[in-house]
Amino acid sequence: MDSTVARVNKSPLVLHFKNAIVLYVVLRWVHLVFREVAVRGPLGAVKRLVASTLQKLITLTRSAVPGADAMVKKEVEKSIKSIEKSVCPEVPGEKKYLALPATGLNQVQVWSELQRYQAMGQVDWKGGKVSGAIYHGGEDVTRLITDAFKMFCITNPLHPEVFPGVRKMEAEVVAMVLAMYNGPPGSCGSVTSGGTESLLMAVKTYRDMAEKLRGVTEPEMVVPTTIHAAFDKASEYFKVKLVHIPVDAKTGKVDVHKVARAINRNTILIAGSAPNFPHGIIDDIPALAALAKKNKIPMHVDCCLGGFLVPFMEKAGMPLPHYCDFRVDGVTSISVDTHKYGFAPKGSSVIMYRSKDIRNFQYFVTTEWPGGVYASPSIAGSRPGALIAGCWAAMVRFGESGYVQSTRDIVGAARKIRDAVAAMDGLRVIGEPLVSVVAFEGILPIKTYGVADLLSRKGWHLNILQNPASIHIACTMLTVPAADSLIADIAEAVATLRENPEAGNGELTAIYGTAASVPDRTIIADVSRGFLDALTKI
Repeated sequence: MDSTVARVNKSPLVLHFKNAIVLYVVLRWVHLVFREVAVRGPLGAVKRLVASTLQKLITLTRSAVPGADAMVKKEVEKSIKSIEKSVCPEVPGEKKYLALPATGLNQVQVWSELQRYQAMGQVDWKGGKVSGAIYHGGEDVTRLITDAFKMFCITNPLHPEVFPGVRKMEAEVVAMVLAMYNGPPGSCGSVTSGGTESLLMAVKTYRDMAEKLRGVTEPEMVVPTTIHAAFDKASEYFKVKLVHIPVDAKTGKVDVHKVARAINRNTILIAGSAPNFPHGIIDDIPALAALAKKNKIPMHVDCCLGGFLVPFMEKAGMPLPHYCDFRVDGVTSISVDTHKYGFAPKGSSVIMYRSKDIRNFQYFVTTEWPGGVYASPSIAGSRPGALIAGCWAAMVRFGESGYVQSTRDIVGAARKIRDAVAAMDGLRVIGEPLVSVVAFEGILPIKTYGVADLLSRKGWHLNILQNPASIHIACTMLTVPAADSLIADIAEAVATLRENPEAGNGELTAIYGTAASVPDRTIIADVSRGFLDALTKI
């Protein structure tokens, strides 16, 4: 038996087969290495390799060294306990609802309880010291939206035959946004629950389209490192490989040449931001679209953040260097959040496609369910018609002239902050932000997180960023009257740190400085999951 096996192993056919397998494995690894270098550059590829190798060594050490993993988990648990105290503090004597009341409360009691819950927290968002988050269109608009909610609170667009008014309003919301983005004849769209769902739908659509039309079974998407994390979520949900392309260190825009090198037969889409969330930079949309058209692949523009600013920049007297809409040949889809600068209630966004042939791949349809034929345009089945009514009400209340004015005010405030920060010795504005977001970093000896810490002590709630360590403010209508105050406080923080570099070593610096310095990213992930757990802790 052994001699037979030995003869088979030495046969020319088996030897050729073994050599072919070895050659295939070697060539595959060489291809992966060359592609990584082409996409990230030699230095970027080396950094990624070092980070990956370091993470594997840390994981191996935690499992191999007795007590190491237990010690790490103990420290993670301590961090999570600290988060829980902050997110859900124990208040002696506070009433908690852990089960349904034996007898329902009367309306007065419910109203009293609602007021108690509303009073929780001490953030003065009306003073304009919160970055983004609250896109307030004014008290009159809030009252209008509230009235719309009241009128349509029981409606559900899943049943258009029962609620034809909601169906019509939803169709009109899509039509109005398509008109804003110069949708060509045949263009279409859907209302979703927010920017994340809009982006999830785009990725799902292009994955299914590539499989059906091109036979792609190992899908990939090529996107900037600065694009919204919803693409990471879509990658995980829909099993689409995410190829991140670095941005230019000076402009902050994605490197189009590296995007080109990353495209292959498995690429189902490329994407760009207008603008991106971290630094407020608009990618070179025409160049990306031309690249997509050349390679016969879809191109998505993530305009969720700039959705109701970008279309009105020109009429506001602040024209952009290029179009970011369907006038750009090669753009096949665009996502726009109505619940940000459209001032619609939270939970509203629109995903648009150049043609219905593309949108068909977004739909879900099952024809054999015992409950009947079931079809839905997006992830949700039942949806709140009240949100659609509130969105429609906000849009027709503002109209084009209202959005042009809000764009002029908001972008004007952002540019005032941008220019002031750019003139400060010790700070550097990242890229050339043109819309509502301004990001900046400290130049040593001025520490970025030190500036953030000092600003937080003055009541500012700005966004803390990483890779690189930086701070940003997403300007809103509330920021407009507060812009001068922010500029003064930033200047004071820089002056304080120049005089005393340790002045900013507070809680923010400790948290974000530590997070940035921890090489084991699984620790950060575990602490993040602990934070999510704390959100449902009573």
